Amino acid sequence: MFFKRLYDLRTDNDLTQKEVADYLLCNRQVYARYERGLREIPVSMLIKLADLYKTSVDYILGRTDDINPR
Repeated sequence: MFFKRLYDLRTDNDLTQKEVADYLLCNRQVYARYERGLREIPVSMLIKLADLYKTSVDYILGRTDDINPR
C-alpha cells in the first residue's frame, strides 16, 4: 500500500524524508520504504507521525478524510 497521505503531509509541512526519519529515530531509507508502502509501518511510528502532523492515525491510513482529529 502506497501511503500518498504520508508523502502529502510531509511535503505540505516542507519536511524532507531525512527530517521525518530523524524525528522517528530511524534511517531515511527505512522511512522512504514506509512512505512507498514497501515496508509495514509499526504502530508506534504511526502514532508519532500522527503527533508530528497533528492528525489521526485513521487519516494517515485512509480510514477517514477528516484531517483534524477529534
